[in-house]
Amino acid sequence: MFSKISKFYAILAACVLVPSLAFAHTGVGQTVGFAQGFTHPISGLDHVLAMVLVGVLAWQLGGRALFVVPTSFTSVMAVGGALGIMGISLPFVEAGIAFSVIILGAGVALGVRARVAVAAGIVGLFAIFHGHAHGFEMPAAVGGVSYAAGFLLATAVLHIAGMALGYLIGRVSEQQGAIVIRSAGGIAALAGVGLLTGLI
Repeated sequence: MFSKISKFYAILAACVLVPSLAFAHTGVGQTVGFAQGFTHPISGLDHVLAMVLVGVLAWQLGGRALFVVPTSFTSVMAVGGALGIMGISLPFVEAGIAFSVIILGAGVALGVRARVAVAAGIVGLFAIFHGHAHGFEMPAAVGGVSYAAGFLLATAVLHIAGMALGYLIGRVSEQQGAIVIRSAGGIAALAGVGLLTGLI
């Protein structure tokens, strides 16, 4: 199953990167849009935590969840991004992002064994908020498609990082690995509370 995920994201990366290689020179094409889109998710603690947690949660659930949960997040985030790019307002975006970190962190900390469809639905709900924030904050001077491709690819990379993190920690020891992962989830949930209350 992990090889299917790797192939999916490798194809996604190729589709996104190959066209942008044609515009690899400064000031040509929309490379600025792609670069800004790619750096946007990794420049904020809230986005990084949520997207890595999606990967860790997928790893905890295993099986089909390894593919379905991250794909659900990325797909629905694209819809949210389109809404943001079009300037369509969405209520409670910042609160939704903070709650995503709290809920996903708590799910990882508690080792929740949700059905794949439920997990995909929950991460999809949160993805709307993350996508909207990325799209709404797009600089006016950059191209929407290129920018969206950048933030979608960065999201996929963060999901893979989360799955890899879970796998590597789990390899250390099943008992100690679970404790480390659950502790990290708890710390992330607390960070989400800090984001929600403005302490972070």
